[in-house]
Amino acid sequence: MKITCPICKNKTTWEENPWRPFCSERCKLIDLGKWATEEYRIEGKKEEEEDEKKET
Repeated sequence: MKITCPICKNKTTWEENPWRPFCSERCKLIDLGKWATEEYRIEGKKEEEEDEKKET
């Protein structure tokens, strides 16, 4: 099965690809770096807002 790398958009295979869904270790590390620097985020309420609601 052919897939497109979400980072560099190169075509790669799913089978026998240790970095899937990425095409290489480099693209996998770029993606990890984006999570680490909070370039990617999962939407949700901040902890402070939740704590304030519990106190009232």
